[in-house]
Amino acid sequence: MKLKNNMTVKIKIKSFKTYTLLVTLLVVVICGCRKDFEEINKNPNGFTSASDGSLFNSALRSLQPEWNEQLYVNLSVLQLQTQQIALPQVRWVNYTLGTEAIWSNYYTTLPALRELEKRFNAQDIAQPEIKNMQAMMKVVLALKTFKVTDLFGDIPFSQAGYGFQDATQTHPGFDSQQEIYKALLDDLKWCHENINDTAVNRDPFLTFKKFDNLFYGDMKKWRKLSNSLRLRYAMRMANKEPLLAGQMIKDIIENNRPCLGINEFGQLANDPQNETAAIWPFKLGYRNESKGWAFNQSKDARMGTNMWRLLAKHDSVDGSGIYDPRAYYFFETNIDNKWVPYYNDPATGIPDGGIPYDYQRDIAYAVKGTDCKYSPVNYYLVRDMDYQPELLMSGAEVLFLRAEAYMRGIGVAKDEGLAATAFLDGIQSSLTFWQYVMTNSKLPLGATFATNINVPANLDFFSVQNNLSFWFGTAEQKLEEIYEQSYIDFFRQPQEAFSLARRTMATPRQGSAPLNVFRFPIPPTELSYNLASWSAAYGTSGNNLNQKVWWMN
Repeated sequence: MKLKNNMTVKIKIKSFKTYTLLVTLLVVVICGCRKDFEEINKNPNGFTSASDGSLFNSALRSLQPEWNEQLYVNLSVLQLQTQQIALPQVRWVNYTLGTEAIWSNYYTTLPALRELEKRFNAQDIAQPEIKNMQAMMKVVLALKTFKVTDLFGDIPFSQAGYGFQDATQTHPGFDSQQEIYKALLDDLKWCHENINDTAVNRDPFLTFKKFDNLFYGDMKKWRKLSNSLRLRYAMRMANKEPLLAGQMIKDIIENNRPCLGINEFGQLANDPQNETAAIWPFKLGYRNESKGWAFNQSKDARMGTNMWRLLAKHDSVDGSGIYDPRAYYFFETNIDNKWVPYYNDPATGIPDGGIPYDYQRDIAYAVKGTDCKYSPVNYYLVRDMDYQPELLMSGAEVLFLRAEAYMRGIGVAKDEGLAATAFLDGIQSSLTFWQYVMTNSKLPLGATFATNINVPANLDFFSVQNNLSFWFGTAEQKLEEIYEQSYIDFFRQPQEAFSLARRTMATPRQGSAPLNVFRFPIPPTELSYNLASWSAAYGTSGNNLNQKVWWMN
């Protein structure tokens, strides 16, 4: 567990019962890690006496990425594997620090969601206010569970999180990923069908509004997120469950179910920042220090040639070949003010130097260190702890999924014209969103993005559109460009980029070596405690990085 002063507290979690007791800490003392675990573990009564709102708020706050997750999973493994960045040095040796953080975060939060589930079931569930709160809880549960199962595969789910209610369920069995997907998608469908936009949403009536730092009680947006997630995960399993996936995609698209990025007429929404499910630190009252810490620890993360070729039409170091403004949003020049990508393949093995992620740049922005020879990740993405969001799902992603559905004919009739419309809308949504984010981005001392970075005025939607070959390519090439644009938009969502790469095996990649990492092994603490359940699930198939998850071909 990572503390804000960069100290590390190592806690060996031996059981789901211990997970339950640790939730007391998250609920009663919301603002981070605390001492005196022994006293807390002696008194579990605080958990069950917590209010519904505080339980929901703790679950919502748990969507924030963990410190070790940021460094050892997202940055050191996933962005390297997907070639969103280039890293001269591979840091596989420490990845279990990140996977343990993800695992612990999920299973210390799950009991809070199970407790809410129990309380709602004991109330008059016919009340629209109760149904709305149930729906919000189910969406958060889906967000967290899909994340964990997509990283690990089969995990404990249907029996997990109930140890504080039933002592016989402290060693839960593993559920297959297929079963988990179907259960969560049923839940999300229930959310769409039961959310009531007109229900009373103010005190003293039942509401999570003042605890909802995601959408602030706007149930229309919660419905949009539920349907958007249905579309994402239906598409993810389309190769393994084509009939079921097709039915869901058909329902969402043809019936114009409310989704992020789409207005009530099924057209592109005009305000992408309000059509995105994201954790904005300044709205939640915390500072996202873990992101800056991760880049400080991994000082040689650089723009790779793989991403560079999607943003520029030639390699001129003056940047004259750049046609996509996201090059300026995601990356920056080297110490000599030149655009120089680091080779994704073949990797040179020569670490880049300098101090591009050192916090002294708050004062002396141009100082990147004399040895910074390759283009680093944009310092504002790294350092801004308040106004850079942690993205859960964007309207652009929804639009690219719609484009793919029309292009492949999944759930809807093949239609390259409708695919092109959704594709262009997705690019527009992505560009507008990132322009909004970076325009509002600030360093801790107040320097805005525009203070230090000048994005050429000729870089916009039209410069991107004019440098794509979508209009002249084959159907296969058009689909490839849909994946490329989705891949670019996922730059700050490495886990989604990893899922896209595994699902399609067609995302941009350099070199002859194919993607060969498909999942993370179940963390050692779980194996040491729940070995019998793990063995029953995985048997002799092992616990390997190259073992494919269920929805992969």
